[in-house]
Amino acid sequence: MACPDRGSPCGDLGPVRTGTPAGYVELEGQDAGDVEIVYFGLLPGFLGRGLGGHMLTEALRRAWSMGERPAGHEATRRVWLHTCSLDGEHALANYRARGLRLYRETNEP
Repeated sequence: MACPDRGSPCGDLGPVRTGTPAGYVELEGQDAGDVEIVYFGLLPGFLGRGLGGHMLTEALRRAWSMGERPAGHEATRRVWLHTCSLDGEHALANYRARGLRLYRETNEP
């Protein structure tokens, strides 16, 4: 699925129960082979069920496969995302468990 006006993959991701998606992800292919996980998250009713790890694994798989983009686009060389203190309490541990590592840390007022 492509996001309107972006042409990059996005959409519902993860287990679906009674027609309700468990979460959402949006990936954005960028210059030099970078892919940003622009949005990633579980819907409130699905928190605490152990679904975040599965969803992030699938999001990363999709991000790395964006290297199979049309001619003129570089293969994926880096997948990245922003996180902050407003993210879920288990978000950082989930990112690290799937091989993501801290690149830069800033403190903003």
